[in-house]
Amino acid sequence: MSAPSDDYARGRRDGLRLALAILAAEEAKWAALLGESASWRTNATREVRHKTLQVAQTRVQTALNRLTPKDAAVDGELAAALDKLGL
Repeated sequence: MSAPSDDYARGRRDGLRLALAILAAEEAKWAALLGESASWRTNATREVRHKTLQVAQTRVQTALNRLTPKDAAVDGELAAALDKLGL
């Protein structure tokens, strides 16, 4: 049985993986809308939102990397999640 701190750390990593998946879905939604509007202001707003989501993905990935144990090899679940997100 794992220690409570191991369970807590695993839960934090799982939460960050979920956040990455949500950000990836939102980023894909906004990427499809880039340049679609006749209004330059709407297009500019969409570009800012898209870039913001990309930056957020990078920051969450960095946090996840910091929480992943250095001595442990990347497990299959994590590798599959990262491949799915293209990271």
